[in-house]
Amino acid sequence: MTLPAPETQIVTSWKVACEGDESLGLGHPRVWLAIPHDSGEVECGYCDKRFVIDRDHAHDDH
Repeated sequence: MTLPAPETQIVTSWKVACEGDESLGLGHPRVWLAIPHDSGEVECGYCDKRFVIDRDHAHDDH
């Protein structure tokens, strides 16, 4: 069985939640990820989904 490549999502928040892709049966517990300001991206440790910050439209979280 071949799995599709991990998804990349462009986001505007420095903190994101990931639960995997349940439509493919690849769901996992919700995890919160903080995107480092220096790299501008983070990968989920469960499903390898990559979140990339849109620096032009990013906003600070509280």
